[in-house]
Amino acid sequence: MTMTSTGTAKVTLPADDQILITRDFDAPRHLVWRAWTTPELVERWWAGHRGTVASVEIDLRVGGGWRYVMEASGGFEVGFHGEYREIEPEERVVSTEVFEGMPDAHSVNTLTLSESDGRTHMEVLVQHENQEHRDGHINSGMEGGMQESMDLLEEVAVSLGD
Repeated sequence: MTMTSTGTAKVTLPADDQILITRDFDAPRHLVWRAWTTPELVERWWAGHRGTVASVEIDLRVGGGWRYVMEASGGFEVGFHGEYREIEPEERVVSTEVFEGMPDAHSVNTLTLSESDGRTHMEVLVQHENQEHRDGHINSGMEGGMQESMDLLEEVAVSLGD
């Protein structure tokens, strides 16, 4: 039985306006990609343990959009949306991200996946417009929810088999 990791994503701040998230998954890249880009699979991991996913919309093409909405445990909705700028299937996605509660504080996120020995290495570079927005993102408590989401993403990817 494959064991999944807990809280193993690393968050670093490579520049004043950047957040870098790295994590390894005990699943091949094509399964992590599938779990990241398939709406019914995103519903299983994106909210972590902080609520339930109310909707996931993904139009996975350059110029297409995405929107995720969570019904948080406190009874309120949290929504994010963006547009896909670059897509290299199973390797890389560049997209914008807007937290609908702070629409002026958007970012450009670059997801990169690589594989070695059946394991996937993920990097997500979050490029904010300035340090104030980056710091607001970090100070929002994003890391705890992100750790839960990444653990569940790994569980979903592993459950897909080969």
